[in-house]
Amino acid sequence: MKFLFQPSRSLGISILFLALAVSSLPPSLLAQDTPLISGAAGFFSRTNGGRTTYTSAIAPIVVVPVGKRVTLESRANLDEFFSPSGPNRTYDHSHFIGVDYAQADVVVNSRMTLVGGYFLIPFGTYNERLSPMWIQNLQDAPLIYGIGNTGSGSGTGGELRGRAVSTNNFSINYIAYASAGTTNFQITSARTAGGQVNVYFPKARLEIGTSYARLLEKARLANNVGTHIWWEPASVPLKLRAEYGHGLHSQGYWIELDYRLSHFGGADSIIGRIQPVFRMQQTFRNSAGADGLPGADTQLADFGIDYRLPHEVRIDTSYSRRFSSAGNFNLWETALIYRFLTPAWKGK
Repeated sequence: MKFLFQPSRSLGISILFLALAVSSLPPSLLAQDTPLISGAAGFFSRTNGGRTTYTSAIAPIVVVPVGKRVTLESRANLDEFFSPSGPNRTYDHSHFIGVDYAQADVVVNSRMTLVGGYFLIPFGTYNERLSPMWIQNLQDAPLIYGIGNTGSGSGTGGELRGRAVSTNNFSINYIAYASAGTTNFQITSARTAGGQVNVYFPKARLEIGTSYARLLEKARLANNVGTHIWWEPASVPLKLRAEYGHGLHSQGYWIELDYRLSHFGGADSIIGRIQPVFRMQQTFRNSAGADGLPGADTQLADFGIDYRLPHEVRIDTSYSRRFSSAGNFNLWETALIYRFLTPAWKGK
């Protein structure tokens, strides 16, 4: 299987970015530490309009520290799909192998990290923070995911990210990125640039942020803007996450709440392992055009119950009801997920 980079002009910016970052380091920082292999394996079912599809997936992550300042990391997806076909309800089989990101992180100083390679677009919070199967509460991405995350949701180029200000009362984090357009095998990205600024208040455990992305393709010049709020109060096991996005053809929002019942006997009790989830979202069509969002105004309510078993095993279940002029329907989903983490070999 061929996963990663093939030499081409479209990848030149990534290769140059990575080469300059690594070559600037002294030889003493290039000694390799023990790599880590992480990720998850899962089995998913999805029933929509009486049709049930099944997916088995493995999403491995490799993290290779190189000295004290450099880390190489990559995440891949290996998926097998089984979907009904024909009047006899026979199942067709297909598979997909892809790379989500493959990048080098170079710590320049305490306030700046340089990222080069194939990276996740830092627009909003879902793509970078919530997309891994072992983190997401619900199987499906929000309806507005396509705003700011054009195409694959990954970019080919570089990032500057870090913490601009840090005090006891608040901190300000920043990200700036530029991506070249490429359609290489397993490496696809759009020509885009943008960034994100987040303000975090540690005492309130509250984060407020804004994102911007500018699509620079000649035929599709477009601005994308977004805002988000995360709140995780210390007194109760509640998480509130919300985002709003505005693109060329659509806009919308999503709000998600999850509450771990850990106050009933502790997080490891039978009831304490239960986590109810609710997400409400809407999209509004501004104009005609392909942008990955629904073609008509849509409302979607998701209700889920996740159960966290011992040894990093989860069972996720959800029911969704979708309302749209294009049709209303119910969606039932279940998942069994196992998270793994191991060193590649025994360390010193």
